[in-house]
Amino acid sequence: MSRLLPLKVKLNKNTGSEINCRHNFNDMRLSGSSKILKSDTMTLTINKEKIPPAVLEISRRLRTGGYQAFLVGGAVRDFLLGVRAKDWDVATDASPGVIRDLFPATKSFHLKHGTITLVIKGRHVEVTTFRGPEGGAGSGIEEDLAHRDFTINAMAYDLIGGKIIDPFGGMEDIRRKVVRAVLNPIERFQEDPLRMMRAIRFSQELGYSIVPETLMAITTFSHAMSGVAVERIRDELVRVLMVTRPSVGFNLMRKTGLVQVILPELVEGYRKRQNNFHKYTIYRHIMETVDAIERNPVLRLSALFHDIAKPRVRERIEGRWRFFSHAEASAELARQIMRRLQFSNELISRVSILVANHMFDYKKELSDRAIRRFIKRVGAEHVDKLICLRKADDFAHGWGSDYGDRIEEFSKRIHDQMRRAPALSISDLALNGHDVMAITGLPPGPRVGHILHKLLESVIENPEHNQRQMLIEMLENIEK
Repeated sequence: MSRLLPLKVKLNKNTGSEINCRHNFNDMRLSGSSKILKSDTMTLTINKEKIPPAVLEISRRLRTGGYQAFLVGGAVRDFLLGVRAKDWDVATDASPGVIRDLFPATKSFHLKHGTITLVIKGRHVEVTTFRGPEGGAGSGIEEDLAHRDFTINAMAYDLIGGKIIDPFGGMEDIRRKVVRAVLNPIERFQEDPLRMMRAIRFSQELGYSIVPETLMAITTFSHAMSGVAVERIRDELVRVLMVTRPSVGFNLMRKTGLVQVILPELVEGYRKRQNNFHKYTIYRHIMETVDAIERNPVLRLSALFHDIAKPRVRERIEGRWRFFSHAEASAELARQIMRRLQFSNELISRVSILVANHMFDYKKELSDRAIRRFIKRVGAEHVDKLICLRKADDFAHGWGSDYGDRIEEFSKRIHDQMRRAPALSISDLALNGHDVMAITGLPPGPRVGHILHKLLESVIENPEHNQRQMLIEMLENIEK
């Protein structure tokens, strides 16, 4: 079944470990991922031996019970593309109640209408009653496929007969490398407006074009995105961000009107020129930064939002555009947008920290103490990603820059300080809150935290002070 899985963003909590800050500076292909298909790689057949036993067992039990069973959606498409299938969906004329009865001892979930997710040997398989106006026994597989989103997803595989069912030309569209809505595109988008974003995402992941009729329907119906649940929009937005070159997808969404509905703040920078340091407009610069940065959700979101508030703080002073405090303003606007789209608090925090601090500067004269204060301010766990964001931002100015070497030198000095393991947070101190309360007699409260911060400031200035006895002496002086 063609569907949107819940997005799971894995956040690396390691502090002080360097990340691989890759940039796509010389990899600006229009394609979106490694799924790009050469027409001569199509197998045109499905190797039944590669279908998981859990899927075959579900099919066998449905057939034994007198019901139909077909492998449908993304798995069939991926088999034909010659890539590894990730999602396994079975369509049947059995109702959800019957499905439960046929699998009484199998763990299952009923998360949406008409679909039961069965868990067999650790594998999740969605079993869905045929779609269509009648549903269930009144429908057949072709009617079910007629209500799927795109022809490349509207194919089925007969698990018993071993043949591919392709009533709408999905295999031919794979050969032609196009995304086409099934039958009437407006009707498909009315059934689920999120399919408009999915069309653009599929085109970028596969390196396909969208046929004119489908693209025109997106433009006509883009306003309907306002009725889609924000968490579904959020997940699809991140998927678009994670293709090789997201700017192509975002430009399609801008031209069709989708961005104006889901992320209107982004188009505020369209055709807004900057100063002599920037070759591109605000919008184009943001897109160049997103394309240049590593394919990591935190980094891609940070790149998307790093200058999002620039149009709102733009001032013309003595003939030159200035953007005072745009990093802080962009961090606040990013928080508002991400809350609106119901991102997790942890992800909001990490992205807003990177956005707020992305305009750091570095000079060789900077002292080790200043570098330790910088690490403390942004957090040791954020410094590597912040360096990556600054590099991509600098590259996206478009003129070329010698700042890249300075960023590298700054990064080396930061990691040199981190390898020496100085106290960069309260948890690194040789005293903790319990010690402070025991020595001073203070009760739990903000006063204890204030004292710990004072001790940390002293240790950051002089790392050799992070010894228990020295901190006790400082504590006594603070209390006096």
